[in-house]
Amino acid sequence: MNRALITALLGIGTAQAIKMPLTYMTTKKWDWSQLIQTGGMPSSHSAGVSALATYIAMKRGLSAVDFAITSVFGAVVMYDAMGVRYAAGEIAVEVNEIDVQVERLAKQHPGLYHARRRKALKERLGHLPREVLGGAILGVAIGASSYLLEKKR
Repeated sequence: MNRALITALLGIGTAQAIKMPLTYMTTKKWDWSQLIQTGGMPSSHSAGVSALATYIAMKRGLSAVDFAITSVFGAVVMYDAMGVRYAAGEIAVEVNEIDVQVERLAKQHPGLYHARRRKALKERLGHLPREVLGGAILGVAIGASSYLLEKKR
């Protein structure tokens, strides 16, 4: 069994599962789609890579090449979640709003034709820094727990 892989996947799954009750606390509705949605608190990307890096650090040591690779990989993933993916979500918000505005204009001017998108662009793609931090903290806890539980065997 590849304990490192299972630890990372457990980090991702736990973060996704935590999104459901957190969403319920704010909306008072159970939203099962949270199990597969991107974005939100905590970041499952951060939880997965942090769990992996923590487990590797504890198993192989901070000077191991494995830890260096997982750390750089984790930093890139977390930076991307906050930067590029978050910006793409912000752009999607604007494009969806433009589509609504053009549709309103088309209704006011009979000669103007506009075919509205059937489906709006997905707006929740990336993470706020606090969501990435929340995922990273969760991941460190899962990675450390995985290592410690393995040692007890």
